Amino acid sequence: MSCRPGRLVPATPAFLYDESLILRQAGRLRQAHEASGCRMLYSVKAFPFLPLLRLLAPWLQGFSVSSLYEAKLAAEAGRGSLHIATPGLRPDEIEEIGSLCGYVAFNSLNQFQRLQPALPSSVRAGIRLNPKLSFAGDLRYDPCRPHSKLGADLAETAALWQDHAAFRSVLKGLHVHTAFGVRGFAPLRLTVAHIEEALAPVLQGVEWLNLGGGYVFDSAEDLAELGEIARRLRANYGLEVFFEPGNALVGRAGYLVASVIDRFESDGRIVAVLDTSINHLPEVFEYQKRPELDEPEPEQGMPVILAGCTCLAGDVFGEFRFERPPELGERVVFRHVGAYSLIKAHRFNGHNLPTIYAWDGEAVREMKSYAYGDYRRQWTADGSA
Repeated sequence: MSCRPGRLVPATPAFLYDESLILRQAGRLRQAHEASGCRMLYSVKAFPFLPLLRLLAPWLQGFSVSSLYEAKLAAEAGRGSLHIATPGLRPDEIEEIGSLCGYVAFNSLNQFQRLQPALPSSVRAGIRLNPKLSFAGDLRYDPCRPHSKLGADLAETAALWQDHAAFRSVLKGLHVHTAFGVRGFAPLRLTVAHIEEALAPVLQGVEWLNLGGGYVFDSAEDLAELGEIARRLRANYGLEVFFEPGNALVGRAGYLVASVIDRFESDGRIVAVLDTSINHLPEVFEYQKRPELDEPEPEQGMPVILAGCTCLAGDVFGEFRFERPPELGERVVFRHVGAYSLIKAHRFNGHNLPTIYAWDGEAVREMKSYAYGDYRRQWTADGSA
């Protein structure tokens, strides 16, 4: 971005996303697709904003979703295939999901056997696998944690494939996701090798393999190893291969812009209260993640506690260093917050959600704002005045 986003938005709190950066990442995925045949999907859960989906649709081969509502929203983007994988598939929704999604990955063998018969024959049903290979240091992020709720056991899947012709006739694909925020594809190579060893006959019999997401990249070169893995899988098994990043596309492209609305000292520390809240960046509280300021912190700077505007005592972004404490009305900008922020944000204490802005490299456009009517609709009974 050629100028600081805090100077671009007219009012705060604001969430700004950089379309030009997102499209650069999408262009890298397109290059990797053209070189390897790996089909690229955007994982909608990271930032399910319809204008963004429409922006990405021409660059990718489709979208991956985690619910009926995400599927309906992604379908409005107008092109590409839809893939769904979720523990939350419901009997009363499966028929509509089957009308929207061409690929459905069931989360367990039990779920597959109960719900797959309700899908149209055109849907290519699959199963999510749990390879039991952990690459995340924190259990909260680890899909393969002990007693994981995500995916079927490899040995049980292999046994069902071997013993039941009916299962072999309807299982068309496999889905795997073992990474979280990983740079480099060594964990994926290990995961694929493990699946090949455990499920070779299954790989020979199915039609597609979704490699999941959880990997980050900054260049086409970063995706070279993914391309090698995809090419080998396609050559050896005749598979359609999919990759579904979310954070890698939008994470670094998002900014939360706030203003200082109060400043005082508390037990010898300066506290600056912002017109936003950790409820607009919930992972700050959920995972105790300290967000990054958009401007570098001077090593010898003055420590200032940046706090949110709600009554929650723990509504604190953290302690940051400044050349001088920010004054009332000054902007504070957090960067790299494009993923898993607004989708989890809420209006605790009745404080409004940030206005959403898009930056295309030349101008800022207001995309969506919220008002009291939105808050009232959420907390008023249906049919009431």
